[in-house]
Amino acid sequence: MIDEDDRQVRTAGHVTDAAAVEVRPGDSPLVLGLPHTGTGLPDGVRAALNARGCELADTDWHVERLYAGLLHGTTTVRARFHRYVVDANRDPDGSSLYPGQATTGLVPFTDFDGEPIWREGHEPDDAEVRSRVSAWHAPYHRALTREIERVREHHGVAILYDCHSIRSCVPRLFDGVLPDLNIGTDGGTTCDALVEAAAVAVAGRANGFTWVLDGRFRGGWTVRHHGRPGEGVHAIQMEICQSAYLVSERAPWVWDGTRAPRLRATLAEVLAALERLAPQLSDPPRSVRR
Repeated sequence: MIDEDDRQVRTAGHVTDAAAVEVRPGDSPLVLGLPHTGTGLPDGVRAALNARGCELADTDWHVERLYAGLLHGTTTVRARFHRYVVDANRDPDGSSLYPGQATTGLVPFTDFDGEPIWREGHEPDDAEVRSRVSAWHAPYHRALTREIERVREHHGVAILYDCHSIRSCVPRLFDGVLPDLNIGTDGGTTCDALVEAAAVAVAGRANGFTWVLDGRFRGGWTVRHHGRPGEGVHAIQMEICQSAYLVSERAPWVWDGTRAPRLRATLAEVLAALERLAPQLSDPPRSVRR
């Protein structure tokens, strides 16, 4: 299941920032990050993937559709490339987000189930990983930084809301069934307490959806890197179970016309609550707790 991202990235010769990232500026204090919805593959990467890798199963399927039009004026920064090219939500130096726990790397060698995704003998080496970081990972975060700074300059504050989804059951990564809504603030370090509380309040009253704060997914490298609440940049991650909006969490990843609109209504409440909160966080920035 390949979209326009794939054609644009595969046919790109010299990689430009525009090939790597799509930016839609807005005038709201919110910036939405979408690091894992792209399906673009440079030709060399596609040729190196095995049949399982070419399925791109670990995509955050339809997350851009989940958030489309929920709040007027939000800025979106979306990676066009697939996470198998390089994972825009991992530390570019390769450090693990969750030491001691199973996870996927900066350029993953396996999918979420631990199955190899590269043809034997075609796994990317260290030099290739560095090249991909420079060509794809860095432009994404340059764009994100630029938009965050633009928004903060205008409003005195910026709230980065990082959008993700994952299958509800991935035994290699976590036990049992994941809650529907997984809010991550890395133990309250990436945002002010009011930001965290606003998201939790909406999730807590969302009928039919379960939630957790800083559970298995505490926030990836994006929110940990960009979140600087003491400087007026607040970052929060929302990891959503795909069972909350898809008919099936397997190919062809069909949108659920009943459940997805209900989820969109809840997500719209979260974004609206954060936007209303922004003036309270503006200059001079509040001191973050902990």
